[in-house]
Amino acid sequence: MKTFLNILYWFLIAFALIQFIPVNRTNKPVDSKVDFVKVYDTPKNVEKLLRNACYDCHSNETVYPKYAYVAPLSWSLKNHVNKGKRYLNLSEWGTFNRDLKKNMLDMTVNSLKIYTMPMPGYVAQHPEANLSKAERIMLTQYFEDIVKTGNY
Repeated sequence: MKTFLNILYWFLIAFALIQFIPVNRTNKPVDSKVDFVKVYDTPKNVEKLLRNACYDCHSNETVYPKYAYVAPLSWSLKNHVNKGKRYLNLSEWGTFNRDLKKNMLDMTVNSLKIYTMPMPGYVAQHPEANLSKAERIMLTQYFEDIVKTGNY
């Protein structure tokens, strides 16, 4: 029993101390001239889906939930957001070259078709991001239409 209490004591001290390790949750400013939904004058219904299911991890408009302020969850969440922005940042869309845009559109279509995005863990915490089959088809069609027109 004494060993268990000793382990618990040190665990609680370590848990308290890691809360002081800072995590930068500051978003970069958004330039609406290069934002995906403005560049393409995206229809409101598609914009709503993008904002609900994509923008938290794939833009400079991330809204961090309350649990994002508790380590080590904050570290994991920040890592996921950083990774998401590396693959696709909708807030900086207009700054990318054509090849990169086409690649991002193709990867996004694929992710929607095979249900890897939005991530299941994100959907569990954000039910509004749970895309129906019809919504996935609508987004997929929207992205594919952009690719077909060559206007990317």
